[in-house]
This record gives sequence, C-alpha cells and structure tokens, in this order.
Amino acid sequence: MLLTNVTTIKDFFLLGFPGLLPEYYGPVSAFLFLIYLAISVGNIFILVIVICEKSLRKPTYLIFCHLALTDLLFGTVTLPKVISKYWSDNSIVSFYACFTQMYFVTFLGGTHSFILMVMALDRFIAICSPLRYTSLFTNTTVNGLCGISWIMPISWMIGIVIDTMKLPFCNSNIIVQCYCDHISILRLGCENAQASAIVPFGIAMFSLLVPLGFIIISYIFIMIVVLKRSSSTGRLKTLSTCTPQLIITCLHYFPRCFVYMAYIVGFTFNISLNIIIVMMYTHIPAAVNPLIYCFKTQDIKEILKKKWSRGKINFTSKIT
Repeated sequence: MLLTNVTTIKDFFLLGFPGLLPEYYGPVSAFLFLIYLAISVGNIFILVIVICEKSLRKPTYLIFCHLALTDLLFGTVTLPKVISKYWSDNSIVSFYACFTQMYFVTFLGGTHSFILMVMALDRFIAICSPLRYTSLFTNTTVNGLCGISWIMPISWMIGIVIDTMKLPFCNSNIIVQCYCDHISILRLGCENAQASAIVPFGIAMFSLLVPLGFIIISYIFIMIVVLKRSSSTGRLKTLSTCTPQLIITCLHYFPRCFVYMAYIVGFTFNISLNIIIVMMYTHIPAAVNPLIYCFKTQDIKEILKKKWSRGKINFTSKIT
C-alpha cells in the first residue's frame, strides 16, 4: 500500500491533560512544580547523605544513589516542559527537541530497569549466599555493574530514536501526552509504517522485560530460601530487608508493562486516564522513592535520628 497523507513535521504539540480549562493552568503548573521540587530535594538528599556518610558507603546504598540519580534526571528531562506549557501556555516543541527528550526518556527508563536488576542481584546474594556477600558484592563491583547499566542503553536508545525519526507521520502532529515518549510518537506513524516500528519497539521491550525476568527469578529463589528457614522471626527480618526494593520495583514495572502491553494488543482506553497513568508511574515513584529509602532502611533511619537528636541538643544549649 502506498503512503497517503504523509506529513512533514517541523514541530509537535503536546496535548497535556485534555479538557483542562485555562483557569486551572496556574494551579496545575504549581502542582507539577511541587512534584518536581519533591523529586529534586528528595533525590539530592539521598545522593548527599550517601556520599557524605562513610557508614552508608555500602553496595545497597550505592545502588540507591544510582536510582536516585536516574529519578532526578528523569524529572529534569520531562517536568520543566510540562510546567512551562501550563505556566506560559506554550505547547510547541520542535521536532529535534522532541526526539532529544524521547531519547533521554527511553535511555533513563532503560538505565533504571537495569539498575533495578543490579539491586535484585544484591538482595539475591545477600540472602542466598550471605557468607560470600562481602567478597562477591563489593563497592567496586556495584559501581561497575551500575556503570554498565548506564552505558548499555546509550547505543540502543540512539538506534530507537533514529529508527523512529525515519517513520512517516500521517495527519497529526499532536502528541497525546505531557512529554515526548516512544509509545505516543509511534501512535502518530502511518498505519503501514507500524512494521518499521517493530525493531525499535522490540529493543525497548527488551530493556524492560529482560531485567524484569531476572528480578522475578531472583525473588523466587529468595522466597524459596526464606521459606526454608525454620524461624518465623528470621523470615520476617529477611523479608523486611527486601521491602524497599520490592516496592520500588513494583512502582517502576507494573504500570510500564500495562502501557506497553496495551499498545501491543491494540487496546486503547480513555485519553485522560492514559495520560494520568503515565504521569503517575513516571513521576510519583521518583518523588516517593527517597521516603522509602529513608523510612524502610534501618541505617538511614539511625543516622537521621542521631542528626535530629544532635540538632535538638545544640539548639537547646544555645537557648540556655
């Protein structure tokens, strides 16, 4: 079939939240700014406390650092444009700026997935081979694995962006989303161009599903080992060490898998619901993760308690 109604696109328009009345633009931009502020402050706090506290320079907390950095960068790549859209009523994003944003969105998403895989490996070794943990999983090993997690997606995601840029677009240049992401841009392609999207889509799925498969297998083995332990107290203590990682992993994967599976089977649902789901799974976890690190890990809680007590003592001594 010949291509019809192929459109040469110089700019895209971000739809944002459809149906939102102009009088709500200010409150929405303020709300999104608060989310961005929470993401920035929370994740910078995690980076600073792990770097400054020698007692936290351990494999698990180094992984938290890498995750915090991906969350911080992802928020910085996506949220400022959405905030400016509603603050200054500017929905236009240039062709190359859109694909640049798409590159960083897919790159950081892939990196985050592989770092979660490293985190699952950390818990697997710590619980299944505790006596070998300190020799196998050193800070150097963790930084090396996380470094690979940053490097690997670079070339893959460049390929995804280049292949997607070559797709013919038909009729519309309106991106039904708050930022330029892979799925939303693919939906603008002509019907007979969808076959050309198989390779970049497959690469994106690979970077999502391979780490997820490894994580599921790791936690199955962890559960088997934990259930073999006779002490119920020991089981609960072991499982509690996995709680932060499990929460973070679920927040990252479940919504993403839902959106990608919906695209594969051709399922479409309410536009507003789709945008809200994507915004929630990409930004709410980034804002919540630092709280999970702080309140679900004993070492960080102890450090915060000590600093709080020391601050209260200093404040009291100054008053008296």
